[in-house]
Amino acid sequence: MTRPETGSQRLSTAALQEWEKLAYGMFIHFGMSTFDGAELSSGEFPSTLYAPDRLDVDQWISVARDAGMKYAVLTAKHVAGHCLWPSRYTDYHVGTSGCTVDVVGSFVEACRKRDVMPGLYYCSWDNHHRFGSLTPSDAMALERENHHPYFPYTTREFQEFELRQVEELLTTYGPIGEVWIDIPSILPRCFREELYHRIAELQPQAVIMMNNGICDGSDYPVKDAWPADLIAIERFLPNSATGHVKWREVEGKRYYMPGEVCDPIGREWFFVEGDLPRSDAELLGMYLISRSRGTNLLLDVPPDRHGLIPQSHIDALLRLRRNLDLLGMK
Repeated sequence: MTRPETGSQRLSTAALQEWEKLAYGMFIHFGMSTFDGAELSSGEFPSTLYAPDRLDVDQWISVARDAGMKYAVLTAKHVAGHCLWPSRYTDYHVGTSGCTVDVVGSFVEACRKRDVMPGLYYCSWDNHHRFGSLTPSDAMALERENHHPYFPYTTREFQEFELRQVEELLTTYGPIGEVWIDIPSILPRCFREELYHRIAELQPQAVIMMNNGICDGSDYPVKDAWPADLIAIERFLPNSATGHVKWREVEGKRYYMPGEVCDPIGREWFFVEGDLPRSDAELLGMYLISRSRGTNLLLDVPPDRHGLIPQSHIDALLRLRRNLDLLGMK
């Protein structure tokens, strides 16, 4: 009898397959972009603009549980740079805002109460805390002005800031099951390795996503997103010919790398008035295709400016759950 392949990845194949069994999760995009109306926020609005008046994080996770989702990933800090926890390393956070609730703390507590695995997202593209970096927003503006390409980068000062904030998140709120680092391509390879190993040291059971971008997962861009435990399939479904190929060769070694489809329930990542859920047929298809082609589905369900998941989104999720139940899907 041949032994199963173990691979060179940090986590065992058995541990990664346990994560795959979670199958279906809720991505939660919420923060300054909910209030300034720009997904790629300038980071220039005052902290007080963030002001949900009926914030109910328990509602979010109750909806996730009732929809059959087994895990959730919250945008602790997105492009705006505004932090959903009271960070010691900046004053641009909920503690100085129009609603001082520690959303990260409430989120993790709500997940634990409802047996939903908590995950946290942190964006390396930060338009508020530059520390001399050239963000993608800056690069796009310079290209429009000067008609030649500019390439975003981060300074070591920003990298230290990111590292300290990620450490803060991973040492304050207890066990975290998934850590999402977005826009890792603007971080140098040496810092991505430093960050990856520090995350693994602080949360050894967590799966680590360095988002490899909008794609179907067929080609993994090592230069932009390595090291990582997972492969992101953003705004796409897995390749129709091959499904998600889990065994990958990276720099001469074999790694078991599960896939995660991420896409919004509507068309926008953050809440936008009038952005209604996709049809029941399309949502069912997203789930069935993701699972049949060997990936998890992380479906983004953004809370509104009150801090609540809209009823239209709840209804769509519960209809999807009923349709899956009728098909015998768990």
